[in-house]
Amino acid sequence: MKFAAIADVHGNRPALEAVLADIATLGIDEVVNLGDHVSGPLEAARTADLLMERGFPSIQGDQDRILLELRQAGTSARSDFRELERKHFEWMASMPSTLTYQERVFLCHGSPRDDAAFWLDHIAGDGCARPSGIDAIEAEAEGIDAEMILCAHTHIPRVLRLRDGRLVVNPGSVGLPGYDGKLPVPYVVEVGTPHACYAILEYARGGWLATIRYVPYDTTAMAALARSKGMLVWASAIATGWVRGGDR
Repeated sequence: MKFAAIADVHGNRPALEAVLADIATLGIDEVVNLGDHVSGPLEAARTADLLMERGFPSIQGDQDRILLELRQAGTSARSDFRELERKHFEWMASMPSTLTYQERVFLCHGSPRDDAAFWLDHIAGDGCARPSGIDAIEAEAEGIDAEMILCAHTHIPRVLRLRDGRLVVNPGSVGLPGYDGKLPVPYVVEVGTPHACYAILEYARGGWLATIRYVPYDTTAMAALARSKGMLVWASAIATGWVRGGDR
């Protein structure tokens, strides 16, 4: 059993195309998608079109849920919202918040119980993202009957093994390697490379193998698009992997 896991594309179609090409080069046919597909100032509709065409097993991320909530409310000034068509919203609405894949792998976005949770990492008081402790991680995984749990949301690639042997993997972000936020304190997350990121998971020799893979692509157009819309943090992160222009 071998498949790829992608997450947090955030409307970055060139990054997604680069990752899908890399997956194809490796001869991998199965892909799962952990959510936050289109949100942001990039190419929401074109990215949704490509993902809809591929039809991967997919779940909603917190930003997908928020876009659907905005649609229920009636309108929004967000550029991603205005770009999306009815078919795109219906596609996102059809996705569950969690999913069991091939009866062995549990898919979630933030954590098994909260699509907006920082799980494997947390925001420390100094505004930096730091690894979470094993007790807190295991508490959130309690009751999940799966050999492996895949999560996303933080954009930070991580592989760890729980004390009972289950593997937990965050495949990182395809489309956005850095961002900032304000709660619980002003913070910055930055991966440090502009490469698109995903994971390869394989069951072999009686256990799960996980590989985080970084894929280079031409970031020029998406960084320029983010900059043209005043999203300087996005522009910096996409171009460099580091955040500049945000509040700390």
